[in-house]
Parts: sequence; C-alpha cells; structure tokens
Amino acid sequence: MSTDRVLAITERIARQILRDRRSIGLLIVGPLIVMSLVGFSLYEQREILDRVAPGLLGVFVLFFTFILTGVGFLRERAQGTLERLQTTLVGSFDIMLGYMLGFLIFAVVQTVVIFTFTIFALDIQYKGSLWEIGVVLFLVVAVAVSLGIFISSFANNEFQVVQFIPIVLAPQIFLSGVIIPVEQMPEVFEWLSVVLPLTYAVDALHEIMLQGTDLTNVWGDLAALVVFSTALLGAAVATLRR
Repeated sequence: MSTDRVLAITERIARQILRDRRSIGLLIVGPLIVMSLVGFSLYEQREILDRVAPGLLGVFVLFFTFILTGVGFLRERAQGTLERLQTTLVGSFDIMLGYMLGFLIFAVVQTVVIFTFTIFALDIQYKGSLWEIGVVLFLVVAVAVSLGIFISSFANNEFQVVQFIPIVLAPQIFLSGVIIPVEQMPEVFEWLSVVLPLTYAVDALHEIMLQGTDLTNVWGDLAALVVFSTALLGAAVATLRR
C-alpha cells in the first residue's frame, strides 16, 4: 500500500466535494429536515422518542452515508476518473482506500450534525457516554461507506443507486430491531438479522443509550461492525473492474 497515493486520492475527493457548494448544503440541511420531521412529530411523546432514538440514529447515519458514498462513487466512474486511475500504477486496494477515506471525512461531518441535533435539539434522554455513542456511529459510517462503494459498482446511473435503497436498507430497518426487538421476531427473521450490520449497531446503541452500559460490554457488536466494514471494502476491491 502506498500512503502517498491513498492520501492523494483522498485529497482529490475532498476538494471535488468542497467545490460543489449545493451538495455541501444538502449534506447538512437534508438530515436536519428529516430528523426534525421525525423528532418533533414525537416530541410530545417523550418516552417513545427516547426509546426509538438509538435505532433512528443508526438508521439515518447508515442511510445518508450510503447515499453520499453511492452517488459520489458512481459519479467518479461516470466521469472516467476511476478508469484513469486504474490505468496508472495505483493498486485497486489503494484506490478503494483513498475513496473510502475521502467519503468518510464528509460522512463523519454529516454524522456529527445528525448526532448533535438528535441529542441536543430533540433533547433525547440517554444514560451512556456521548463519546461511546460516537464510537458506535463512527463504525456505522465506516460500514455505510464501504457498502455504498460496493453497491455502486453494480449501478450504471444515479437512478439505479436509488433503486438499491429499498433492497439494501429496508431489510435492515425492519429486521435489525429498530421497530421490533429481534428476539420477538419469527425465528427465520432472527437468523436473517445476524447478517445485517445495522442489527449490531442498534443493539450497541440500545445498550449504551438505554441501559447505560459501556463499550466493553458491546465489544461483540463493535467487532461485527469492523468485520462488515472490512469485508465490504474487500468485496468492493474484488469487484473493481479494469
């Protein structure tokens, strides 16, 4: 792995996104609008809002990061930038890692906005430490970035990326414990939830925010998220066509 090449790709992605001021604005405003609609619609029902907040955090971080990465990486392919990189001596892993780090920067910024607004503007009651919640969300971001890059490899335009949203995200929303606890689902759905990264994120967030536990007690969930992120990035490298 060449660190200089990876950082050069990361810097180029960051500069390109920063030049698109409208996208930067939507990156910040979009999540705030959605979180406002959901949060303030339940604002008078504090108990329900506090109970579903951990799951909503995981869902929205995964959703918005997936969109940011999927569309952004597809744009790189459509403009021929990725193809030009592949004609150089830069390896596939270096290319993917550079893209991942570039998108990760803006995904983290977006996540901080979602996290801060949810906790403070919506006045969510929680028991765990904020930094521990942040660690879990960072791992969700890493998974979502890898997932977005991997899925966009199978799309030819932005419309197809959008079509992947219900296919990729809907099962995770309904089967990961966001709406109904996993242990209360039919057995077949419990088995399916094991292969969904959001299941582990929601479980960790529930444990920290609702039960007041710490990261040492959710290390299994954290390890699963790391494995998912690494595996998806590896799959993206494997599917990178020259």
